[in-house]
Amino acid sequence: KKDCEQCDNYENELIHLREDLVDSLNAWVVKAVNSQLVRLYNPSKEPALVFFRHGIPLLYDGPLNDELILHTFIENKEPVVRELSDDNFEHLTQASSGATTGDWFIMFYSTDCVDCQRLQARWEAVGAKLKSRLNVARINRQTSGAVTARRLEIRDVPTFVLLRQGKLYRYIIPKYDVGSFAAFATDWYKNACAERIPVPKNQ
Repeated sequence: KKDCEQCDNYENELIHLREDLVDSLNAWVVKAVNSQLVRLYNPSKEPALVFFRHGIPLLYDGPLNDELILHTFIENKEPVVRELSDDNFEHLTQASSGATTGDWFIMFYSTDCVDCQRLQARWEAVGAKLKSRLNVARINRQTSGAVTARRLEIRDVPTFVLLRQGKLYRYIIPKYDVGSFAAFATDWYKNACAERIPVPKNQ
């Protein structure tokens, strides 16, 4: 937006990074002024830095530092968040059989949920922040994940659950920022009620 010192700082940092971004990622650098996209990708913060990979946005959630920005984007050239469905949920998460594939932080969404769409770039940022510690995924509650949603008693979207060592922890904090999600997945879940993960209906 105009008359925004922080916006100017972001722009200057990206000017320094432009050649590296083009050389390393074959990425275009585009500035959007007074854009409606701010509401879609990070309504609480302007300016925002969003990196699109194959049409999937990643919100940059770190300090304004050219080396960190470049590192984050290079490390996340491909989308991080996995897409789950009823067909692959149990195989990938092993939720009821020992969780040998690690912990999973999952967003239940639907295609007609505006809030879910607005969270996509932030959810990718959560995935980028946590990818060395756990799996971050999403599943469509209405279509390809309807059976799993019923199994885990997911009634609304967006809904977030952490599957950790055979237990389910529901994210019921009314804050949808990257830091809050990451804190819950790594430590704060201990304050939530641990539930047993129901076995699939066909077992």
